[in-house]
Amino acid sequence: MLKKLALFLLLLINQFSYGDSLQSDIDRAVVTIRDFKRMPETSIPYEVLKNAQGLVILNEVKGGFIFSGGIGSGLVVARLNQGWSAPSAIGTGSVGWGFQIGGEVTDLVLVLNTKAAVDAFAHGGSITLGGNLSIAVGPVGRTAEVDLVLPPAAIYTYSISRGIFGGVSLKGAVFVERASDNAAFYGFQVVPSQLLYGQVPPPPSAWALYNELNQF
Repeated sequence: MLKKLALFLLLLINQFSYGDSLQSDIDRAVVTIRDFKRMPETSIPYEVLKNAQGLVILNEVKGGFIFSGGIGSGLVVARLNQGWSAPSAIGTGSVGWGFQIGGEVTDLVLVLNTKAAVDAFAHGGSITLGGNLSIAVGPVGRTAEVDLVLPPAAIYTYSISRGIFGGVSLKGAVFVERASDNAAFYGFQVVPSQLLYGQVPPPPSAWALYNELNQF
């Protein structure tokens, strides 16, 4: 039931173009990464980013009372042999319950720790976090020592929130590719695997984002 409601939220994303355009998401992702850099004590550790197979960077708006819902838009990039892949536009929707009041705007970074996590986003369709794609709040601190001996969760989450909201969780959140926004940005029909596996060259308009990631 909740997944159906989340998918309905995703339909609203596509219907009303919440994300505006992939270029808007790229520009917003640059600001998000810069904001993380300004807070080294709660930032993504260098070791986590160095070993990341991919990143999801997005902006989500949540709100509700008793029942809650959230919609968001953003992008996913994968690490290639040299640099980062061309970005693929994604949308997210989530539904929950419990005592939740107020509203919140959250900038999210999801670190994809495994190739399987990248593959899930590359294959298109809808992706539900949790289950086969384990998810956990990531360790923080730019210089934090991270124990990488044990297998990490498939996905680490990091967030910067504004506003008031209780019960925030990405478990059960649904992600889907924004195919029309990808086509509009690249000028032709393209599937996420072509972008994330390096079959489409990284666009010059995303260089600012790549620079921020490379200097993290």
